[in-house]
Amino acid sequence: MMTMLKKIFHWPGKNLVLAIPIVLLIGFMVGYQWDTSFLKKYILVATVLMIYPTMIGFKIKEAFDLSHWQVLVTSLLLNFIVIPGIAYILGKTLLTNEPLLFAGLVLASLLPTSGMTISWTMLFKGNVAAAVKITAISLILGSLLAPWYLLVMVGKLIPVNVQQTFITIALVVFLPMLLGNITYRWLMKKYTQQEFQQKIKPIFPSASVWAMLFVIFSSISMKAKMIVENPGLIGQALTVLAVFYLLNFFLSTVVGKLLLKRNDAVALVYGTVMRNLSLSLGLAVTTFGPKAALIVTLAFILQVQGAAWYGKMAEKRQWLGKPQTA
Repeated sequence: MMTMLKKIFHWPGKNLVLAIPIVLLIGFMVGYQWDTSFLKKYILVATVLMIYPTMIGFKIKEAFDLSHWQVLVTSLLLNFIVIPGIAYILGKTLLTNEPLLFAGLVLASLLPTSGMTISWTMLFKGNVAAAVKITAISLILGSLLAPWYLLVMVGKLIPVNVQQTFITIALVVFLPMLLGNITYRWLMKKYTQQEFQQKIKPIFPSASVWAMLFVIFSSISMKAKMIVENPGLIGQALTVLAVFYLLNFFLSTVVGKLLLKRNDAVALVYGTVMRNLSLSLGLAVTTFGPKAALIVTLAFILQVQGAAWYGKMAEKRQWLGKPQTA
């Protein structure tokens, strides 16, 4: 019985490409039949629970040493200048009639890296230490800069309350970061580092995914009737996202190939193309509503699948060069 429950618990985290479309479909069908607006009041709590497990063991100090400076600086230029610029151009050209979708896309572009950044970098034999550093500093910088970028990029289309956005970010980023640090210190008193890595840490991604699926279900169900009335909405969002990710993969590959060693280039690609969609989703739905969250939800599907395809193709065709030892 326990084995079956463990399999059910871990299944969504190991099968995101299937789990997210299934939840989207269920949420759509439920929301079309029943009013699920009451779920809105639980979304902020679910968002905190979604981010909190990812912060247990998160090494903030990794952001403050000066090793791997070349790949770090390159990633910051891409993450906070080039990629938001791409999102802004796509939004101004393809989403002028849907400002809330535009806001969701901008949010995704402003919050780079995720836990998957480190995982994919490790899987395809990149510089894991550099990926950890990119993740740490990008999360902190993105959280501080996002409200101001939003004000400049979409402030003329929809109201952006900078103070409220900062409060939301404090609740969904810095509160989980603090709680995660406290939890990690407590766990270290009870377990060795090896026990933590082998027994405890594998639980966190699955716990985070279940909270994320609740947010996705709530977001899509609350806008199910709107989607039926606007059937082109999902097609429009997917088209913009496809262009967004293709451009990001292309640019990070070219820059990595030209400027960096192969191991650093892998960290650069996964440290820039991968966006922090969990955080973006929470902020989108709490700051701008379910419609903004829709494009972030769809981005999960493209991002996970795109990362897997890219890694295999890049390895096979050696787009970033031959694998080498660090």
